[in-house]
Amino acid sequence: MFGDIFPFEEKIPIIKPEVFIAPGVKVIGDIVIGSYSNVWFNSVLRGDVNYVRIGEFTNIQDGSVLHVSAGPNPLIIGNYVTVGHAAVLHSCKIEDLTLIGMGSTVLDGAIVREKSMVAAGSLVKQGFEVPSGKLVGGVPAKIIRDLSQDELNYFHKSALNYFEYSKKTITSLYKVQNEKS
Repeated sequence: MFGDIFPFEEKIPIIKPEVFIAPGVKVIGDIVIGSYSNVWFNSVLRGDVNYVRIGEFTNIQDGSVLHVSAGPNPLIIGNYVTVGHAAVLHSCKIEDLTLIGMGSTVLDGAIVREKSMVAAGSLVKQGFEVPSGKLVGGVPAKIIRDLSQDELNYFHKSALNYFEYSKKTITSLYKVQNEKS
């Protein structure tokens, strides 16, 4: 584990076994990260005014921001979820075996149902529900189509691929000391 882990108002993050936290990651407050999950470079996970729960074999890719609002909606992310680079998840629910595309934003109270996909660059508005088996996209996100069987099969594979990447990274990552000329 390389990232920085901080308590907030006596709430200390709980990092389960076999979790990879890359350098530059900040994990703050009331957060639980499930076994075999991985959080990549420069992501920020803030469980300050509400809680964040991340399931097993879930990957949070580089530069993502996970945060919460005070109130009824924590941030809950299921198992085998891929959260693409630079995504923003805010007080929403992401169910198992889903993919959140790079640069997407999912706002408060939104629910991304199991085996669904949010296209890259999309904005899922407050309270919107993405049905299971659907691709949504756009600003604001709308239902585009049903997912193919190949796409549905990819969710599990993507999560396992990132678990394998994390194992390779743990064994090969080290800080290079530059020599002065």
